[in-house]
Amino acid sequence: MRSRGLLMLFIAAIAGLAAVIMAARWMQGQNGNQGRIAVANADIELGGRISREMVRMTDWPQGSVPAGAFEDPAALEGRVVLVSMQRGEPLTEARLAPVGTKGGLSAVVPSGKRAMAVRVNDVVGVAGFALPGTYVDVMVNTQDENAARGDRDHSISKIVLERILVLAVAQEADRDTTRPKVVNAVTLEVSPDEAELLDLARSVGTLSLVLRNQTDPKTITAGTGATKAALLGLKAQAVPASAPAPAPAPHPVAVRRAAPVASPVAAVSRGSCVELIRGLDKVTECF
Repeated sequence: MRSRGLLMLFIAAIAGLAAVIMAARWMQGQNGNQGRIAVANADIELGGRISREMVRMTDWPQGSVPAGAFEDPAALEGRVVLVSMQRGEPLTEARLAPVGTKGGLSAVVPSGKRAMAVRVNDVVGVAGFALPGTYVDVMVNTQDENAARGDRDHSISKIVLERILVLAVAQEADRDTTRPKVVNAVTLEVSPDEAELLDLARSVGTLSLVLRNQTDPKTITAGTGATKAALLGLKAQAVPASAPAPAPAPHPVAVRRAAPVASPVAAVSRGSCVELIRGLDKVTECF
């Protein structure tokens, strides 16, 4: 019985030793397949320019090296990042602006797009929740010049731009922050046509930003906008055109008429008997 226990213990020791040897060989094989790539040595903000102090080399398994990784840190000096980088993240070509690009927000604006700032406050800026990386709709409140005559309130509110990317708030373009921040200016990413509409909208009325879901790509059908009549459930009533004033009546002209002369016929019509004088005789005749 005792010998059998010793045999089992010996077999377990042999199996453990074999496992250690195999693990050591596997680790040696992994070390032999490792390479060195460049990673961020510090946090780098969006649009920041890379310096030599911001890069360090580290070991990385060859089988999981990211596409576009750099093995020479000198090739990264002066490049501009398109996204915020955290310390230890691999620096790849897809995260960098083209060679020769200057740092700042202009490096982040895609080709064919423009960056345009609008003035906001705590209400217009959605209480500070319009942050870099979020999407907003732009609404304008202005006066409707096509309103019916007689309508004393021509105000209309209408969404003029939809799903516009917020590039920066004030002078900050960090897209990793989620804490609301009230600022006085927001920079939006727009196309040239949208830039013209936005410039016109802010010159004819008051702008408001409407925060929307980042994953919602849908846009609404362009409508006529909201008016005061629609808000109160009223129908606009057109005032009929005023009728032309009547022509002034001519001044009456006083006409002097001659006194009426009694005629025998009129006398006859007022009675049934008449009195006739023939010479010296007076005769009364009745009809």
